[in-house]
Parts: sequence; structure tokens; C-alpha cells
Amino acid sequence: MRKRKAAIIGLGTIILLIVSAGLAAAQEQTTDSDQNKTMVILGCALAISIAGISSAIGLALAGSSAIAVTAEKPNLFGKCLVLQVLPMTQSVYGLLTAILLMMGAGLLGGGSDTVVGSLAGMGSVWIGLAVGLTGISAINQGMVASSSISAVGRNPDVAARGIIFTVMPETIAIFGLLVGILLMTGLGLL
Repeated sequence: MRKRKAAIIGLGTIILLIVSAGLAAAQEQTTDSDQNKTMVILGCALAISIAGISSAIGLALAGSSAIAVTAEKPNLFGKCLVLQVLPMTQSVYGLLTAILLMMGAGLLGGGSDTVVGSLAGMGSVWIGLAVGLTGISAINQGMVASSSISAVGRNPDVAARGIIFTVMPETIAIFGLLVGILLMTGLGLL
């Protein structure tokens, strides 16, 4: 199952790279800055798509357990909900990365005259990939959240401990976001 999910994410990334490269090559009269902005867009797409897909999988894993527990014990809805939504934060990191990259490249706020160098363009792709790939931790976080929700169903007093265990896989995504922000700063995108 994990290999299949990884293969789907890898295939999607490859397709995205091929389509983007084809579109970039098809443009006849573009400046270097425009081509580099295309690379920034690719970085944005990688960050939000990989992290978003991973968050959706993590949410589904935790959600199925939450549904089972609340079907028998509706009074545990609040505790289960908190645990179930935790894998969503990785998609927020992907979104934040995409917004920061777009702002740095002048794609937001009317800065269409912003010049993006080739290093910043290619760096954006790698930044997006780093944040997106570390966002895959949402799948594992969903597994831990699912177990925590099951434990809360048996003993509601362990909810706080379950949250602590569930947050631990997220630190990987936080590291990815931090590295992405530091790289954006170093490349002059922030």
C-alpha cells in the first residue's frame, strides 16, 4: 500500500515536470526571467500538491478511526476531531511555501516587473520539492492519529498523550518548511 502511494506521488511529480518542461519549451518569445518564473510556479505546484495529497491521505486514515469511535461514543467527537485534523498542517506548509515563492518572484501583488534569476528559478523547484516531500510525513501522522483515536475510544483520558504522539511526525515537515524559508532568504526571494 505504501509503495503504491509513493509510486502515485512519484508518477504525478514526473508528469508535472514533463508537462512543465514541454510548456516552457513551447514558448517562443520568452525572457529568461519568464522561464525562471515558470520554474517558480513548478516549485509552488510541487510544494502544495505533494503535501496536499499526503495530508488528504493522513486525514482519511485518521478520519476513518474517528468515525468508528464517534459512532459508538458520540461524546468523544471533540477529542477525536482534534486528533483527526492534525495531518492537515502539512498542506498548510505547502500552501505557505507556494505563497512565499510567488511573492518573492513577483507573481502576487502586481510585481510583474520582478526579475527572477536562474538560480532562484531552479532553487524554487528544489524548495518546493523539499517542502512537498517532507510533507509526506502527514501520512505517518495520520497513522499515529488513527491509533491515538482508537486509544481515546477505549480510554478518553489519554487524549492529551495521543496529541503529543501525533504531533511528533510533523516535526519533519516543520524542518522542511524551515529549510525552504532559509533557502528563499538566501536566494533573495524573501
